[in-house]
Amino acid sequence: MTDATSAGAAPRPARSSSILEQDARTRKRNAAESRFKMYGIAAIGIGIFFLCVLLFAIVRNGIPAFTQTFITAEIALPEDRLDKTGNRDPEEMAKVSTFGYKPVIVDGLVRALEDAGIEIPFEDKAEVEKMISAAAPAQVRDTVLANPELVGQTVEFRFLASSRVDGYEKGRVTRGDLARDKNLDAEHLDVVDAMKDAGMLERTFNWDFIFGADASESRPEQAGIGVAMLGSFFMMLVVLALALPIGVAASIYLEEFAPKNRWTDLIEVNISNLAAVPSIVFGILGLAVFIQIAHLPQSAPLVGGLVLTLMTLPTVIISTRASLKAVPPSIRDAALGVGASKMQSTFHHVLPLAMPGILTGTIIGLAQALDETAPLLLIGMVGYIASNYPDGVVSGFMDPNSAMPAQIYEWAKRADPAYYERAWGGIIILLCFLMTMNIIAIILRRRFERRW
Repeated sequence: MTDATSAGAAPRPARSSSILEQDARTRKRNAAESRFKMYGIAAIGIGIFFLCVLLFAIVRNGIPAFTQTFITAEIALPEDRLDKTGNRDPEEMAKVSTFGYKPVIVDGLVRALEDAGIEIPFEDKAEVEKMISAAAPAQVRDTVLANPELVGQTVEFRFLASSRVDGYEKGRVTRGDLARDKNLDAEHLDVVDAMKDAGMLERTFNWDFIFGADASESRPEQAGIGVAMLGSFFMMLVVLALALPIGVAASIYLEEFAPKNRWTDLIEVNISNLAAVPSIVFGILGLAVFIQIAHLPQSAPLVGGLVLTLMTLPTVIISTRASLKAVPPSIRDAALGVGASKMQSTFHHVLPLAMPGILTGTIIGLAQALDETAPLLLIGMVGYIASNYPDGVVSGFMDPNSAMPAQIYEWAKRADPAYYERAWGGIIILLCFLMTMNIIAIILRRRFERRW
């Protein structure tokens, strides 16, 4: 019977005679493993490729925003136009508006071009005004009102070139583009080339882009992101002051002290759901609660910080709970075993060990809040609402201001290509802030990290 059974059974596959030889099954498994490894490497390579493309596009389009074209010219400040009484009284001189300074600037530019031997091809010599920024009259007026003794003298001024002239120097504007442009024509560019050869026009680093304020749509060359950076800074102070203590306290209670029942389960589910709610919902909530009900000032960094705090709290709570849960139970048992209370065990032993994860989660939450735009737009934190730096700390929290992501959004949707360039430059600054915050998170995590 044994022989019959053996004869009717299927033959067994021959085993390899050596452990160094791979059978078909092992080769198939190893081939599948190699393919999976190649898929992973290819996925990482594709991700790195697109990241490099993104970074290249940001740097290539944003770096020109950090330089600006300036025109230097000596401007005569006639007394009969700027101080008719001759009293050098700033209050009386302030009656001359910026419109009264335009002819003074035009005359000075024409004279400077003629002295440099540059031919002016325009029938109306006032056309030279189109090559400088619309902010030039205000610049001269502010200088004269601050220094009345300059009236009657010839003073050298350094004017911002217009956005078209600046774009021509950066390669953004070509002569072909001017065929459809009412602001400048090819003759202006001939003069620009001659001014560059004569040393009247130069392109230098633009500190005002980093430290300046936003400008109107007609003056993109004057726009800066400095005031919006300060608005983001005050908002982050509000978020840090509220989200960190509230989030950590809520996490400690839920993880260490709260009883496990249906109510705590409901709270945990709601916290997880809030972390996935679109940010614009928090903006609507902030508009309704903080502005329409609490009557807090619209567009203030305080309101923006409160809205971002609501959005950041779920992230801080979830990351903090995960850090507390990662501490081994033996730490708690050992502390309780030597007579420590529940609170002493939590605050003296568990919390210090969880601190690296808590700080990392908090900073990541702050970084997420820093680049939010939608909730800020709903509470009115848009561009060109703050033309100066705040007067003090209270003013920084309560006065209308913008924020970096909202400012970048406003620049990106404006028509002038110079604002599009500044939007890319603003993205570079925002990325620098985010990288700095993540580096701080890494340093703090390693500084407070303990092994057990």
